Amino acid sequence: MEVAASGRRGHRFDIGDRSWQAQANCLGVDPDLFFPERGASTREAKAVCRACVVRENCLEYALVNGEKFGIWGGLSERERRRLRRARTLGHRPGIASA
Repeated sequence: MEVAASGRRGHRFDIGDRSWQAQANCLGVDPDLFFPERGASTREAKAVCRACVVRENCLEYALVNGEKFGIWGGLSERERRRLRRARTLGHRPGIASA
């Protein structure tokens, strides 16, 4: 199934295709790092994501699939919620509302 992503570049993502995961920086990293306990730091997980070549694919996968937990594409649950809300309202990603 192909879904139009609301990303900055207007990419289309096939939500059934997860081949991008083979290139992910997190491959082989303890998954617990990306699912920290409530209130724990997300800094290390986000550092792994920061230089990942498939970060955008990962983030779009999480947004399309409604992932509610963990760090995906370098964003926490709260950050993804804000991004989803901004996209719904037609705001550009990365620009905070006043």
